[in-house]
Amino acid sequence: MITVLVAAKKLPHLSQAEFTRYWLDEHAPLVKSVPEFMQYVKRYVIYPNLQDSGPDAPVLGQVPEHHGIGELRFKNVAAMEAAFLEPRYLELIRPDEDKFLDRANCVTFITEEHVQFGD
Repeated sequence: MITVLVAAKKLPHLSQAEFTRYWLDEHAPLVKSVPEFMQYVKRYVIYPNLQDSGPDAPVLGQVPEHHGIGELRFKNVAAMEAAFLEPRYLELIRPDEDKFLDRANCVTFITEEHVQFGD
């Protein structure tokens, strides 16, 4: 299983709440509505940064510069590559990312999971 983790950075004009709302309520439903892309995806998880969500937010150490983590899992590298080269991804999903992500300052990791404990 191949996992793509994206440390997401919001566009400067968006608040953390606006960024999170768009990601969860607009972008994620769009992603899930594109079967040509989703046929390759085994898992899609969004982790908004709660440490940057206002005065009552939990803080454990320094607040990170990124505003959330996106996780996409694929069966293998070929499936990952096919997903991101899929014309409907390029037509619909990729342009939508530009509505809330500061793409130049996002950090992407392509990795494999090595569970040390737990499920």
